[in-house]
Amino acid sequence: MTTGGSRAPAASPRNDLAGSLAAVVAASLFGMLGPLTRLAGDAGLPGVAMTAWRALLGVAFLAVVIVATGAVGASVAAVRDLPRRGRASLATAALAGFVLNAAMFTAFGLAPVALVLMMFYTYPAGVAIVDVAMGHEQLTRWRSAALALSMGGVILVLAGGSSLASEAPSAIAGILLGLLASASQVVFVTASRTGYRAVPAAAASLVIMATAVVGAVVLALVAGQGAGLLVPLRTPGVWPLILLAGVAAAGVSSSLFLIAIRRIGGTRTGILMLFEPVVGVILAAIILGESMTIAQAIGTALVLLGALVLQRSSPPELDPVVETAAGPVV
Repeated sequence: MTTGGSRAPAASPRNDLAGSLAAVVAASLFGMLGPLTRLAGDAGLPGVAMTAWRALLGVAFLAVVIVATGAVGASVAAVRDLPRRGRASLATAALAGFVLNAAMFTAFGLAPVALVLMMFYTYPAGVAIVDVAMGHEQLTRWRSAALALSMGGVILVLAGGSSLASEAPSAIAGILLGLLASASQVVFVTASRTGYRAVPAAAASLVIMATAVVGAVVLALVAGQGAGLLVPLRTPGVWPLILLAGVAAAGVSSSLFLIAIRRIGGTRTGILMLFEPVVGVILAAIILGESMTIAQAIGTALVLLGALVLQRSSPPELDPVVETAAGPVV
């Protein structure tokens, strides 16, 4: 989400409360996606098709917002007037967003939701590595410790997965797709840092989600899953899942994420967004009956702790969440 600048707004009790609530609710809505995807898959809707339908509903929601706020002309002009480099950044972010969502929604159907989320939440470590490599930030002791925590957590999550051996190769494929989604988020954040900040948040998000629609449809057709795109037309029972994923966990959650950033800043919002995998893990346990081994639970805690340390050690002017034009894509 764009923030109109990288500095956090002046703090006030009202801003703190409203912004914090917005971030927690947004994280909770994003955390619903894993269980929703699994339930939709059980109803016959494959992950790629879920990607397409969720993005389509997200596009519709954002289009309504843009029209209702009278921002159509400004949005079109902002995209049209982007310099070549800005257009390249937006295109890169859109492509990365598509790959991220397609990978995550497919991974949710192959591996335990908790493990997929933990692989995805290695992206703060990836962003930190890229920032250091590009000279945006220095590799401090805190950052080194955070990277070590995240990587150690991943090793524990993978090594403690006694169920992976029995479910391979599908579970292993899901884990790898989770890592692909993490890498895609790193690309997304890097491309979004300063590339198209002149484009309003809703307009940039619409472009990114529209790319996901087109990409998911093409991918489904190429992979022979075209029939899956028609499942909602034949199975009305999947619509509540699609609506929750598309409207609540895409349009509404993205808007709340933007509100949080504008009220309490990107760093604090990023910390509260770590509530997402917590909600995802809890819902997966309650709804899907998934559980983790002790080693995986410890690894999960290390991954989240590493992400927390990375967020707290990021100065506001370099905070990747503040600079990101569409927030957590998932």
